Amino acid sequence: MEFTTWGILATYAGALAMVMAITQLTKNIPWIQRIPTQLWSYVVALCVLYPAYFFTGQLNWNTAALILFNGIIVSLGANGGYEGVLKLLGKKE
Repeated sequence: MEFTTWGILATYAGALAMVMAITQLTKNIPWIQRIPTQLWSYVVALCVLYPAYFFTGQLNWNTAALILFNGIIVSLGANGGYEGVLKLLGKKE
């Protein structure tokens, strides 16, 4: 069993998990701190989705356009998911 694959990253759940992890691990890097976290998570979502679709042979003009919108959904889910975990743990960021 593999930990993650391009195929997994091309799914909503896979992209969501990876975007959440990458965003949280990178948002405190000095030059990234100047970018709003929500915008940064959208950029990360695009950086996850485009290669995932490319390496699974699914990238074409139609999916390239849809990734721009799917990136918004993944980014919003990642941001909300992280905030939800913090609420469950009773922590504030």
